[in-house]
Amino acid sequence: MPNPLYQQLGPTQNNQMIRRLEDFRRTFNGNPQQMVQNLINSGRISQQQVNKYAQQANEIYRFLGNRNK
Repeated sequence: MPNPLYQQLGPTQNNQMIRRLEDFRRTFNGNPQQMVQNLINSGRISQQQVNKYAQQANEIYRFLGNRNK
């Protein structure tokens, strides 16, 4: 069964997203957990949003992991 994220984005947008994620990974500085906690503490995002986006990030991570095999 195809990955739902892949189905939603399609191959072209998917490749663009992967390139952007790789660029982000190379240039990111800081502690991601602390940054998210600061956003929660300031009220800019909710814990529910964090949970939703963490689930989506895990799906992307699994997809990328399978892609490199």
